[in-house]
Amino acid sequence: MPVVLREAWTTLVPDMDDRHGPLPPLMLALTVVTGLVDAVSYLQLGRVFVANMTGNVVFSGFAFAGAPGFSLAASFVALGAFAAGALAGGLIVHHSHAHRGRMLLHALCVETLCVLAALVVTLISGSPYDGGVRFALIVLLALGLGVQNAVSRALAVPDLTTTVLTLTITGIASDGRLAGGGGSRAGRRILSAAAMLAGALVGAVAVLHGHPTLPLVLAVAILAVVCLAARILARADGPWTLPVVKK
Repeated sequence: MPVVLREAWTTLVPDMDDRHGPLPPLMLALTVVTGLVDAVSYLQLGRVFVANMTGNVVFSGFAFAGAPGFSLAASFVALGAFAAGALAGGLIVHHSHAHRGRMLLHALCVETLCVLAALVVTLISGSPYDGGVRFALIVLLALGLGVQNAVSRALAVPDLTTTVLTLTITGIASDGRLAGGGGSRAGRRILSAAAMLAGALVGAVAVLHGHPTLPLVLAVAILAVVCLAARILARADGPWTLPVVKK
């Protein structure tokens, strides 16, 4: 089997005795969620991201310069809510640090509640989402994704950050044998990029074809499945459950 396919397979169907055990496919599922919610935020809430904060920093610069179509308030609200979510995620991480399965479960419960609340807001208000509804959705989604990013950072599954792809894509090229590297782990990295692409694609198609709530419905469904898996894993015992020692 080619190396890339083998790497992809072991990411989707991991060895439970591996250092990261069953976590890789769950991180891929959360990456799909990122694509779904950012499709909602960018296409329906006015050029703002709720998961990719680099974009909001850049958008803030555009807004300061007076570029049309960019909202400084929306970018700042997203950044603030995301930071608050990351703070909450950090508290969860440090409280559950001894067991990575419990850490993931507790964080996902909070994230799922945030995204579910956002879905309820969309169902009650109806589209288009403007005024207070728009900012409520930005806050709820950014809070949830802030929690997700905090826990994914603590879990530290290589190349599966669930949000940031810049370094992942860089690694495919710079760590490959053509560049003189020992191997780029391209199989796992390509899956990560494909997961976000799939989420964004499905989310965008739904929004553009008149189903504005569908991306959040799918995001809640995925989070519920991952929550169920995490609940089972929270009772597991194995080398993967031990916290990662960062150097």
